[in-house]
Amino acid sequence: MKFSEQWLREWVNPSVSTGELCHQLTMAGLEVDAVEPVAAAFSGVVVAEVLSVAPHPDADKLRVTQVNVGEAEPVQIVCGAANVRAGLRVACAVVGAQLPGDFKIKKAKLRGVPSNGMLCSASELGLAESSSGLLELPADAPVGDNFRDYLQLDDVTIELGLTPNRGDCLSIAGIAREAGVLNHAEVQGPACTAVAATIADILPITVSAQAACPRYLGRVIRGVNVAATTPLWMQERLRRSGTRSLGPVVDVTNYVLLELGQPMHAFDLDKLSGGIQVRLATASEKLRLLNEEEVTLDSETLVIADDNGALAMAGVMGGAASAVSDTTRDIFLEGAFFTPASIAGRARRYGLHTDSSHRFERGVSPELATQAMERATALLLAIAGGSAGAVSEVCAPQFLPQVQPITLRHARIERVLGTRVAAESIDAILRRLDMQVEAKGEGWQVIPPAFRFDISIEEDLIEEIGRIIGYSNLPSTRPQAALRMGECPEAQLGKGDLAAALVARGYQEAITYTFVEPKMQQLLDPQRSPIALANPISADMSVMRTTLWAGLLPVLQHNLNRQQGRVRLFEYGLRFIPLEGGAIQQDNVLAGLLFGPVLPEQWGASEQKLDFFDLKGDVEALLALGGRPDAFTFSAEPHPALHPGQSARIYLDGKAVGWLGAAHPSLESQLGLSGHAFLFEIEAAALLSGTVAKFSEISKYPAIRRDIALVLERHTPASAVVEAARRAAPDTLQNLKLFDVYQGEHIDSGRKSIALGLTLQAQSRTLTDEEVDSAIEQIVTTLANELGAVLRE
Repeated sequence: MKFSEQWLREWVNPSVSTGELCHQLTMAGLEVDAVEPVAAAFSGVVVAEVLSVAPHPDADKLRVTQVNVGEAEPVQIVCGAANVRAGLRVACAVVGAQLPGDFKIKKAKLRGVPSNGMLCSASELGLAESSSGLLELPADAPVGDNFRDYLQLDDVTIELGLTPNRGDCLSIAGIAREAGVLNHAEVQGPACTAVAATIADILPITVSAQAACPRYLGRVIRGVNVAATTPLWMQERLRRSGTRSLGPVVDVTNYVLLELGQPMHAFDLDKLSGGIQVRLATASEKLRLLNEEEVTLDSETLVIADDNGALAMAGVMGGAASAVSDTTRDIFLEGAFFTPASIAGRARRYGLHTDSSHRFERGVSPELATQAMERATALLLAIAGGSAGAVSEVCAPQFLPQVQPITLRHARIERVLGTRVAAESIDAILRRLDMQVEAKGEGWQVIPPAFRFDISIEEDLIEEIGRIIGYSNLPSTRPQAALRMGECPEAQLGKGDLAAALVARGYQEAITYTFVEPKMQQLLDPQRSPIALANPISADMSVMRTTLWAGLLPVLQHNLNRQQGRVRLFEYGLRFIPLEGGAIQQDNVLAGLLFGPVLPEQWGASEQKLDFFDLKGDVEALLALGGRPDAFTFSAEPHPALHPGQSARIYLDGKAVGWLGAAHPSLESQLGLSGHAFLFEIEAAALLSGTVAKFSEISKYPAIRRDIALVLERHTPASAVVEAARRAAPDTLQNLKLFDVYQGEHIDSGRKSIALGLTLQAQSRTLTDEEVDSAIEQIVTTLANELGAVLRE
């Protein structure tokens, strides 16, 4: 919202400077984005009258004028403007004047004829970007007066960056109301008295979409002179608000929009057929708009129509076929209340954004249309003449916004604001904000004004009180609360523990969207149908992820495209698994990705490519954080996104909790990866629950280590060997390590040799050789019976 400070001060004139006023507005939630002068700096320009115009003796396009600048004698000025004529009042820069661009006016000769000044156009004074002739002033402009004073150019424009909830401040009236409340100043706007009808013409109005348009007003005005000149004061106010002058009819509707906040539109009455209809568009109905763009309407778009079809997109933009033109004599002036829900998003749907849609989307008071109609009629008759008919109104009260009373408690105000505000001050603030206030019990019952669509609950009223008092004026108080130590199970790990472990191993945390590209999701988890978003941000972010790999792999591609050849990433987040009946299972998981060499490039080691066991080592470090690494097991199983020979499922106490492995070659090919990627994903609950470490006294008796080598089938997993050995071993087994795997010479085809290191130690005595031999024999026998293992000779 951009406006002139002088215009605002005609409504309310608090005793504060421009800077103080802007600070007040900003602190009250109406942030001031910019304050700029309305005109460039210049001096020595006066209001002048052209007395006579004669041809230049030596130039066809120049004229020699005699100009009255308010001095004893007229001055001679050579001018080349096409619109210069006797009797014209203009802005004249006299000799010695300083114009924008550091241009100083001096006595000169133009093609041999003396010229003592310059008649100015709007662009030469910095009042417009371009102009086609002299700036013409009204016939009653006082000759000799300082031009800056005459147009009140020592003014500034203030531009507000309003939040969407403050649509009530998209007008001079709304901003004046705020400034008046903040400064305890009286607000006095122009009188909006009803204009008496002088003709009997009425255009029939039918509203079939009453829920979208609960109130519609119209008025016929005949004999309008569209060639009339808009008064300079109105042109200037429009200009200072960022709006061009487009003729008296359009200027009046734009002026009322800026002044009161009510969008209006004027139709050429002669171009209408039958009455006005407010309805929803029919599917594929076409409309050519004022910007000459033809749009195909959908059945959810509200239109203003006549018997021949759509005339305007309601609340957004008028149509070209019914627009006011140079030949217009009679108009139909409309004003309406369209509900925000019926307009919101409609303009953007057609690639539009207008001042009208901007206001209707945020909410325009349903009571404003009548006042705006009378104001616009009075201005139009004063400027362009004509005769007005009676106002026709169609209203459906049941669809108008119903303002509900809000209970406001004094104690709640104190609790939210942190300070006690006197009841008298609260009552006064609310009343100055045009609210109806009634004291009830320990508080008040408050009815917000119709123009405040953003006030519906008690906290909204408290915000208003704090805003008007001034947030900087509220005392700072320390919060007081009874603190209680929360429970923190000792065996429970936190997300930070997992992240710290991975960061220590060279990973970096990634945060990706939970909605991903359907194609990527299909590649990684083809067995599930992901949850599709009803209103996605874009087509490549339209489904909810069932695996975090769907976000990490695009991040890998992004890094590889930027010459980052070694990538270690992890992410902690939700995955969304669709269940039968429409239910959704949401699980926190920890996922990771590795790509590139094992170590960064360096002189101390040659480059070594990653393999499955590098990935497994990182995963095992994570599994060990909870203090029970032996509870997790790995099982070679296929996954559609992982390499058939390098994938494993992770189990915790027999329950599947995750996956790890190399990316499937076809997946790497489709993603265009230049190497092998390795992935893991584990349910967070399995990682976060652990066991409390227990103290065990170190035995003072010697430990005995025995190594055994076993020959068994090649496909037998080492984990099965270790697990069987642990079950068969006595309590004195302190450590068991697999330290060698061998296949080759002296080993039969299809078999392999596994070497185990067994450390036995008792707490209360020294173990004998017989006890150790018995334990080893028991382990070997179990392995032979369960896995067909034999001692290697």
